[in-house]
Amino acid sequence: MNENKKRLRRSMMFMNCQRPGLIKDAYIYRPDSIMFDLEDAVSINQKDAARYSLYHTLREVDYQGIERVVRINGLDTEFWKEDVRVCVAGGADAIRIAKTERADDVRQVEAAVEAAEKEFNRPAGSTLLMAAIESARGVMNALEICEASDRLFGIALSGGDYTKDLQTTMSKSGIEMMGARHLLIIAARAAGVQCFDTVYLDLDDMDGFRREVEMDKQLGFDGKSIINPRQIEIVHQVYTPTEREIIFAEKVVHEIEDKRSKGIGVFVVDGRMIDIAFYDGAIKTLAMARAAGVYE
Repeated sequence: MNENKKRLRRSMMFMNCQRPGLIKDAYIYRPDSIMFDLEDAVSINQKDAARYSLYHTLREVDYQGIERVVRINGLDTEFWKEDVRVCVAGGADAIRIAKTERADDVRQVEAAVEAAEKEFNRPAGSTLLMAAIESARGVMNALEICEASDRLFGIALSGGDYTKDLQTTMSKSGIEMMGARHLLIIAARAAGVQCFDTVYLDLDDMDGFRREVEMDKQLGFDGKSIINPRQIEIVHQVYTPTEREIIFAEKVVHEIEDKRSKGIGVFVVDGRMIDIAFYDGAIKTLAMARAAGVYE
C-alpha cells in the first residue's frame, strides 16, 4: 500500500492550471495539498495549454513536500485520458476523479493510470486516486466508490454540482448538504478512507467559514477543499489538536495500555469514563498533532 494514503490533508487548495505564474509559487502558502485544476477552471480551448503548464510545473518546481493532486476532466469528456497521461508523466502524487458516480468510474481511471505508469516508467502504484462526489447518484453509491480501488485515498463532496443536481442552491447554513455530508462520512469510515468537505465560496465571511470548518471537524471530515490562501490558517487552526487535547490523548493512551494489561476495561481520566473505544481516537489525535508539527 502507498504509505501516503493516510497523510495529513487538512487543507486542499484549488489552483487554476491556466495560470502558471500562480501555480509555480503555490507552495509558499503551505497548504497540505495543492489541487491543480484541469476541469472547470480551464476553458475548453485552453486544455492543451493547461496540461503543458501542469507538466512542466510538476517536473520543475520543488513543492517542498506538499502533496500535488490534479483534478482531471470528467469521464464523459474527450480530455480525461490525456489528463491522466500528463499527470503520471509529470509525477503527480494523486488524481481527483471529477463527477464520480459509480465504482466503475474509479476502475476506469485506475486502468488508465496503470497503463500510464508503465508507459512513463513510473513506480507501480505511485499515483493515488480520490473521487469527487457531485451528484445524488454518487452520494448513494459512495461506499462502493470508496471500495473500488486500493489506490483511492479518499472522497470529497463537491457542493456546487451536487446542489444543482438536488435542484437547490448552496446556502450559508449548509442544510441542503447535510444528508450528503453524513452519508459520505459514513461510507468513508466504513471503507477506511479519508473524506473532505466542499469549498466555502464567500471570502468576505471568514467567521462563517470558521464555523463551517468547525462543523466539518465535528462531523468527522479529515479536511476541507479551499479556494484561497486566506482560508488555510483557519483550517489548520481548527484541525490541529490543542495542547489540552494532546495531553488528554496521551493520558488516555497510557491508561488504556496500562489497564488493559491488568484486565481493567473501564476507568476514569480527568473525570471522564473511558474504555477501549477511546483508544483509536486518542492515537489519531496524537498522530495529527505529530503530522502538524506540534507534538513529538
